[in-house]
Amino acid sequence: MLSTKRQPVALAVALSLGAVNLAAVAEEAATESSAGKVMPSIEVIRVKGQQQVHRFEETGSVILIDRTQIEQVQPLSTEDVLRRVPGINIKGEEETSIVANFGIRGLSAGESKSLLLEDGVPVAPGLFIGNDRYFNTRIQRVESVEVLKGSASLRYGPSTIGGVVNYITKTPDDGVQLSARAGSFNMREMTVEAGAKNQSEDAFAGVVATKASSDGFMDKGYDMSDVMVKAGLAISDKQKVGVKFSYHENEANISYRGLLLADYLNGERYNPAPDDWYLTDRTALDLNHEVILGNNAKLNTLVYWSETTRDYWRYDVNTAASNAAGRWVYTDTLTGNNRGFERLGIESRLSFDQQLFGYAAASEVGLRLMEEESNDTRIRATRAADRSGNNDRHIVDSATSVAGYAQSRIQLTDELAVTPGLRIESYEQKRVILTDNNNSAKTTNTELLPGVGLTYELTAQAQLYGGVYRAFSPASNGVALDGLTDQQLDGERSVNYELGLRGTAGAANYEVSAFYMNFANQVVTGNSDPNLSQSNAGKTEHTGMEFLLGYELGGGFRIDTNATWVPTSEFKSGVNAGNRIPYAPKILANLALSYTGEALSVALTAHHRGEQYADPTNIVDIPANAAGGIWGGLLPAYTVYDLMAQYNVFEGFTVYGSVKNLADKQYISGLRQGIYVGPERSFEAGFRYRF
Repeated sequence: MLSTKRQPVALAVALSLGAVNLAAVAEEAATESSAGKVMPSIEVIRVKGQQQVHRFEETGSVILIDRTQIEQVQPLSTEDVLRRVPGINIKGEEETSIVANFGIRGLSAGESKSLLLEDGVPVAPGLFIGNDRYFNTRIQRVESVEVLKGSASLRYGPSTIGGVVNYITKTPDDGVQLSARAGSFNMREMTVEAGAKNQSEDAFAGVVATKASSDGFMDKGYDMSDVMVKAGLAISDKQKVGVKFSYHENEANISYRGLLLADYLNGERYNPAPDDWYLTDRTALDLNHEVILGNNAKLNTLVYWSETTRDYWRYDVNTAASNAAGRWVYTDTLTGNNRGFERLGIESRLSFDQQLFGYAAASEVGLRLMEEESNDTRIRATRAADRSGNNDRHIVDSATSVAGYAQSRIQLTDELAVTPGLRIESYEQKRVILTDNNNSAKTTNTELLPGVGLTYELTAQAQLYGGVYRAFSPASNGVALDGLTDQQLDGERSVNYELGLRGTAGAANYEVSAFYMNFANQVVTGNSDPNLSQSNAGKTEHTGMEFLLGYELGGGFRIDTNATWVPTSEFKSGVNAGNRIPYAPKILANLALSYTGEALSVALTAHHRGEQYADPTNIVDIPANAAGGIWGGLLPAYTVYDLMAQYNVFEGFTVYGSVKNLADKQYISGLRQGIYVGPERSFEAGFRYRF
């Protein structure tokens, strides 16, 4: 149960996700946690965010997004949700975010420096071996989202420089729910959630299955299947076990190539690589166990395994012909960059209350062991051969890692709590090139990551928080072992500082935080210099503020807004010293005006992204031809409006619809080999029906 003192503060969670009243959510969470019964959901180890009170025990900025908020947004992807969170910038490649592209607090949205989890389990295929973009959780299986920034992310790793995003999956309730929607670009989607539990509510099983397909904006179509099965059992009143199995498959007609400049300016909107295909599948199994040891001690253990494949079939281009035509002209040469990943890990966390130095303390210690391996092949084929040919590059990358951490939240006074912690990450990386006589190389590294945070209750309605901690992101095998030479690289390191204030004032809730990240030893790819760690390391600096405000206007109307200001996000050393980090705009903002009645809810939202550079050299002009070179340029600012509505026809049956990009804003979402265009105005309509 939330303490009397903290109940008002726990209402200060707001996010620009439409018609959202989180006061009711907090009250419901507190009621559920005090019910004292065995809950049917057997949870895996995860970022602990079951209750709104959790947000006010953390020493950094925390955003919790529940299912009601997600349904209000009617997202096609996880990044539809994340772009509305303060501090997060999205570099969109297509509307369903098949790969993850986001940056936090001035870190580039084109590179991953933040940890992505699903129920506390890493979902990026390779944390230490690289290639971490090749799977992104499907929004249809997500119950809620947690975003942790600042020292709140110290308990997790690696790659927590920007923070941690954790997608918590659905646990189906008793019965069956059918959801379906259709929309622009011949989009069709159907999801079935079915669950059952026994009479004593100490055992459950459920499934969430989605089938979706679309011709896609710019004819970037996809055909996706996603299935997740959960089951759990309370062995006794002190022990629970659970299992989650998931399978995902997607065939997407996407590529690295975008439109060339002349076609974009002329308003052309076609698939610039109509014969390229991005094929993914992922199978995963999580087993978890929880035991209450007495005296408020609890031990959670999680074993997880996953296997992911990503086959990327792309045709070569005729550069001269492409320049003459003003669009990509392809040859009959086909290349399959095909990669498979396997991960096996085990993690245990022991939490307990204790007296530490004469003060009450809530402590946690954890240990994680993990192995990763990737199988990288390059198949040379032709259009006539159709995805069959010689394998002229076969690389096996692997990594073994051990991580441990300890953290205690020490209550020094009724108002002040201090949370010191230490994380250790130690890992060995190995590369074997099978097409080069099985030649190999390996390297090891250990990182010590200390941190400390605090919370201080200024009043019953206002809380001050802050912290400092070290985070890191490992150099991937391809960089650390470039040229089959141990490059003697440490991980990319950042010392992060944060200070914030959150609370409520009458009908308003607010949060403001300031941050500073001093990023050292930044590794740049594409070199074979034995002195890489000396000549190619760099420093970056990031400073900024985040603002969040929500206000109940009365009569069912509410306004929610947030803004991120990052005046400094720049290289401090190297050839790009003084330049701004790519895909790190100075301004991000969200605004939502919403109405919630007994049956009807409506929300009008606005998302603004400021101008941003697309490459480290900060060139302004986007290349006009197909020669490539630096695919950079200054991407203009834009604002996109969305209109969404839901209506409860009767209990258990809801219809909903939306207009995305209401004003049909034409904008550039990113560059790669050409211009990625932001989706044009689109329409969607659907229903949810619970049997």
